[in-house]
Amino acid sequence: MLVKAKNYIYQHGTLGGLMQDLMEGTEKIGTLSNYGDFGLGTLEGSNGEVIFLDGVIYHADQTGAIHQLSGEELTPYAAVTHFESDLQFPSSAITDDELKAEILNKISHNLFAAIKVAGTFKHMHVRIAPKQVKPYPRFVEIARNQPEFSAAEISGTIVGFFTPKLFHGAAAAGFHLHFISDDHKFGGHVLDFKLTKGQVDVMELAEFRQHFPTESPEYLANEIKLADITKDIEEAE
Repeated sequence: MLVKAKNYIYQHGTLGGLMQDLMEGTEKIGTLSNYGDFGLGTLEGSNGEVIFLDGVIYHADQTGAIHQLSGEELTPYAAVTHFESDLQFPSSAITDDELKAEILNKISHNLFAAIKVAGTFKHMHVRIAPKQVKPYPRFVEIARNQPEFSAAEISGTIVGFFTPKLFHGAAAAGFHLHFISDDHKFGGHVLDFKLTKGQVDVMELAEFRQHFPTESPEYLANEIKLADITKDIEEAE
């Protein structure tokens, strides 16, 4: 696959910071639309799951409801790209692990990649992080008690990224995927699925642009403990 030099992922905040309890909103979620029309994230207080798709920003809250965001809401962590598919292939009757393995056979494990899977799913299982208030807990504690939702025979789109192991901590090494149904009534952070029939689109990325919350005193003063957050990401994801 030819990687276009202009392709990049833009990320505000770090997943490692979110894991440690740095959940204060430090950027307007709409600001990320200046850097991409496709991506994912969360809102202040680790409030739910955000999906950027076709330039629209959706939010799945802890009740399972989906809303369109105004862009004024604050985020501690989100990542986007301008999605332009470089590789497309159909897929059917396949589990999440099987599809991920197929994608990994087609991409470099040393590059970020944007992943889009649109189709009909025999089964879709998601979780949604519930909103927290200060003092924020560690994210792994939230993940142990977060609401989970399942749907059968549902049409929609998986939106997400593959992150190389080298960048584990900034993001989650491996696949980080969110889902939204075509009718915008079901979505969240993907736990597992079975694809009935659909199309997979992949875009490998030439750059990783990390934006830090430089105006947040908490972020600047709180040293992130890499060993702790590495284990927490593996459990939470």
